[in-house]
Amino acid sequence: IVVYYVISQFLALGQGARRFHVAAALNAKAKVAMSHFEPNSYINYDKLRSNIDIVRKRLNRPLTLSEKIVYGHLDDPAGQEIARGRTYLRLRPDRVAMQDATAQMAMLQFISSGLPKVAVPSTIHCDHLIEAQIGGAQDLQTAKVIGVKLTGTLTGWTSPKDVILKVAGILTVKGGTGAIVEYHGPGVDSISCTGMATICNMGAEIGATTSVFPFNHRMKTYLEKTGRGEIAALANENQDLLVPDSGCHYDQIIEINLSELKPHINGPFTPDLAHPVSDIGSVAEKNGWPLDVKVGLIGSCTNSSYEDMGRAASLAKQALDKGLKCKAQFTVTPGSEQIRATIERDGYAKVLRDVGGVVLANACGPCIGQWDRRDVKKGEKNTIVTSFNRNFTARNDANPATHAFVTSPEIVTALAIAGTLKFNPEIDFLTAPNGEKFKLVPPTGDELPARDFDPGQDTYQHPPADGLGLKVDVNPQSNRLQLLEPFDKWNGNNLEDLRVLIKVKGKCTTDHISAAGPWLKFRGHLDNISNNLLIGAVNIENDAVNKIRNLLTGEFGGVPDVARHYKKHNVSWVVVGDENYGEGSSREHAALEPRHLGGRAIIVKSFARIHETNLKKQGLLPLTFSNPADYDKICPDDKISIVGLKSLAPGKPLKAVIKHSDGSTETIELNHTFNETQIEWFQAGSALNRMKELQK
Repeated sequence: IVVYYVISQFLALGQGARRFHVAAALNAKAKVAMSHFEPNSYINYDKLRSNIDIVRKRLNRPLTLSEKIVYGHLDDPAGQEIARGRTYLRLRPDRVAMQDATAQMAMLQFISSGLPKVAVPSTIHCDHLIEAQIGGAQDLQTAKVIGVKLTGTLTGWTSPKDVILKVAGILTVKGGTGAIVEYHGPGVDSISCTGMATICNMGAEIGATTSVFPFNHRMKTYLEKTGRGEIAALANENQDLLVPDSGCHYDQIIEINLSELKPHINGPFTPDLAHPVSDIGSVAEKNGWPLDVKVGLIGSCTNSSYEDMGRAASLAKQALDKGLKCKAQFTVTPGSEQIRATIERDGYAKVLRDVGGVVLANACGPCIGQWDRRDVKKGEKNTIVTSFNRNFTARNDANPATHAFVTSPEIVTALAIAGTLKFNPEIDFLTAPNGEKFKLVPPTGDELPARDFDPGQDTYQHPPADGLGLKVDVNPQSNRLQLLEPFDKWNGNNLEDLRVLIKVKGKCTTDHISAAGPWLKFRGHLDNISNNLLIGAVNIENDAVNKIRNLLTGEFGGVPDVARHYKKHNVSWVVVGDENYGEGSSREHAALEPRHLGGRAIIVKSFARIHETNLKKQGLLPLTFSNPADYDKICPDDKISIVGLKSLAPGKPLKAVIKHSDGSTETIELNHTFNETQIEWFQAGSALNRMKELQK
């Protein structure tokens, strides 16, 4: 299993792949490598088929594609209990793919584990730690399944991005929590392989565990074009494993007619506030959002395919032919070295530059806040439009007054040319320098390059053949890397008199808990990055961010400062939160930091599923109010005792005794989702601690 399974198995490893030619004829038993970087790691469809057959017989019903992917990787398909939404599954992943920002901590945790070698192929893709400023060359110095049935065909200004923008508007940022979103139906074939990747990429914004598409000819062609003909042929031979069974059941169905779908733009401040592009101008005027578009930004991992860049360039070319350039600033972030090299070769990059664009490094850049923005001051109200996946407050430029909207690269380009949200490219006219009125014709672009991809610079670094003797030396004086110390074990008692560090009001994403942007350089140094703990969360006591009362001194201070003061004086604490706490990025630091600074529990109305699991891995207690109204019973100056920990068991609620400052007490019930293995994590102090115990 890998993220976005069917899509990313085909995309993630081939972004910089060098083309190679293979024989077309293969038999089903041939050994095919996952990638040419790892020739000894093979795709095992036989095991997948065996597991699926066992589970299908056990359940005696057709399986969705999502079920085939998950159940096909069960550790014990014959003996493990399978009850969707109730049982935790023991899975055997095929590989692990990481990006450089989070991989630092993963590497440090691996060093701490004492294991001599990774259990499955593992790769790190370097893209997050490059800051965008001037230009590329300079900068480089487990639950319910939701079925989305697609009918009709994408045409005109509508793009794959509009599918997920529409779904986000329907489900909201928490509507897909705990679910796998499975796209199916005749409309799937009208979407390119990279378009499917865009849709799956943004699935996290609805809280989904992951998103999948069935294997089809679009994926097969993409694999062949990216030098993976053997993988394409083998997948084609096993296509029945990579599509849903006929007659399978979905827990919820959403139907979207692509022929009727209109271009969308979502925001500001949340990716599920959906608007048709035709309405956004009037909606912005009504709400007092800035109409002038300051910056248009396309690219990053979400929307940076060859097709995306080609469609954007087709609009830029129309403007240039009429003598127009972008009114707004315009940035282009290629998603890979292969895309960068290919759009340079085929002239797309030149067209985008000529219209006023700046081609940045092929990295995440502004999408994750790696943007040294200088055109507005912090606190200055302004609007930007992006083709990224997230637009939470201050995410892109650290400015909470920036109104960020997400849309397709085509719409971003059109709005950057027009310079205003009031422009509807389907019906509105632009004015050329000579006074001529003209409309942009709908964008066009090749799905894949006619001359194949240019791989660009080969940046892959292969590990040594024998790495058992390899030692990683970390300078103790480094402010970017720090070896990890194990967290303390549970002492066997209830957690008594925990202070409320902060009672969070409203939305609290992982960006609020552990900000990105300039903080990314500390992702390998837990103590330093902990200085951003919850600095974006709103304190219900004063509606301020990063300003909480230190209950030992009575003075107000920053959240990390107060947490450190409590830790220094051996005072443990809890965080109290609202709905869908921890939505957004899956960053593990948002769970590591509260544990490092003395946190013991996070008590909220509901969790984003991935963040909830991350908290468990670090030995924290993620707990939810049995009655969400009990959130209102807790005051910022209360003390909370969590009782019943000695008998902690799956499905058995805990009690919290709330001690108010006036001497009164209240007892409320708290739910949890711990299974037996996760309880062992808590008792050992963390999943890593438990791993070490098992080695002994």
